[in-house]
Amino acid sequence: MGTCHGCEVRPELHYDAEYQIWARVESDGTVSIGMTDISQTKAGKIMHVRVRRPGSRRPRGKPVATVETGKWAGPVPNPFDCVIESANEAVLASPERINKDPYGEWIARVRPTAPIEQALTGLVTGAAAEAGFCERCRADGIECKRS
Repeated sequence: MGTCHGCEVRPELHYDAEYQIWARVESDGTVSIGMTDISQTKAGKIMHVRVRRPGSRRPRGKPVATVETGKWAGPVPNPFDCVIESANEAVLASPERINKDPYGEWIARVRPTAPIEQALTGLVTGAAAEAGFCERCRADGIECKRS
């Protein structure tokens, strides 16, 4: 685990190019999707989370969920073609959990439609993720805060 501008980054996770979302492969072949520390900071206090219906097929880039704050509503895009398996009921009941622990609280579990190695192509992990994450914080002047 590393930090940059107060933002936590976990190099073992897979990140989209904008460092908005993270993906973690689970033992059952599903992938947990969540918001990064950068993303939860930019969003502000999360007041509502809605996950698309389980069984829904979602193409790459389309939202698996929607997050709402007091001043903003936006998508949680998926990084690959997938089928939604489930929502994190704890987050649906208490959305602010994402602000407190963005990496401990996943939003949706999805099943990639392609083999996992192929689905993860294009996502960043490891040292490259940590460097890119820090560059994004510097370039956008982001200082992470947790509530």
